[in-house]
Amino acid sequence: MRSKVQWASALALAATVLTTLFGAQGSGAAALAPVLVQAQSNLDPIFVSQPVVQSLPSEDGEEATDAVLADDEADVPVDADTLAQLVAQQSVPGQLSSEMRCLASAIYFESRGETLEGQLAVGRVIINRAESGRFPASYCGVVYQPSQFSFIQGKKMPKVREHSSGWREAVAVAKIAVEKSWKSPVKGALFFHAARVAPNWRLTRLARVDNHIFYR
Repeated sequence: MRSKVQWASALALAATVLTTLFGAQGSGAAALAPVLVQAQSNLDPIFVSQPVVQSLPSEDGEEATDAVLADDEADVPVDADTLAQLVAQQSVPGQLSSEMRCLASAIYFESRGETLEGQLAVGRVIINRAESGRFPASYCGVVYQPSQFSFIQGKKMPKVREHSSGWREAVAVAKIAVEKSWKSPVKGALFFHAARVAPNWRLTRLARVDNHIFYR
């Protein structure tokens, strides 16, 4: 009788062990869940600690600053359908400030005889340079910077024919360029050269306007 009781007890104990084992296997997904959560928590800091950092534009003239790139938006309303109409509306003062004289003279000597758009583009380059922080901060400083403009000889500028239509036109274009009342055909330009030459510049070409090719 005792052996039968012992045998029954052994069977009961074996059944309990088997039930426990199969129950643990049935809850395996739940048992793995903490491991997955732990693995995810270990991965997240690694991802966050490695942000993508974009490189900054180079400073070798290949790309202009944001201030220069946004330079040609019209600042004042105008009542003119064409640049020629706007030029005709400009009054030419008898006396110019030294800065305006430098700007108008550069337009006059560099692009006299070209279209008004071409003259405006030249004027805007000088203004862009003065505002860029990469060149002298005045129009005269930009114009007289050594080895920049071929009409400057021995740190002097040729005499202007102030009673000519070309001079009046250059002054009018200079005023328009300063007021930003007409968009330049080469927005953001900082450099130009005569179309007859081909320097090996590593710059972004914008367009050709008349006898000049413009870059930023």
